[in-house]
Amino acid sequence: MDKYYIVDRSILPDVVEKVIEARALLENGEVHQVSEAVKRVGISRGTYYKYKDVVFRPSQELSNRKAVVSLMLHHERGVLSEVLNRISLADASILTINQNIPIHNWASVVMSLDISSMPNTLDALINDLHALKGVSAVQLVSVE
Repeated sequence: MDKYYIVDRSILPDVVEKVIEARALLENGEVHQVSEAVKRVGISRGTYYKYKDVVFRPSQELSNRKAVVSLMLHHERGVLSEVLNRISLADASILTINQNIPIHNWASVVMSLDISSMPNTLDALINDLHALKGVSAVQLVSVE
């Protein structure tokens, strides 16, 4: 089952729109600090940080979509290779990858992906990755 929905903003609390506005102020350089952005739109820093990575406007340019995914991989031969293969089969492209050293035979990996060519949902890819042997704690960090 998909975790993401498109809903009319009229049913959402006002803070959701204000978080999006604050993020836009930061992204376009109109303000340089979160404290300036939240003050301008009238929300608390806590509210901003609570929602900043989970609420988005639909992109006007869907041909350039990106996602950041975090995973925990068991430190054994072939696990990372299988993850990369599954991402490729989903028609996503890896933009960046960062793998930390394994601790207790588990390594954290963070990847940024170009998901603009994916025919299926991001939820489907995350579920596919989580089902792989040696993969746990798959988490969507952000989507653009």
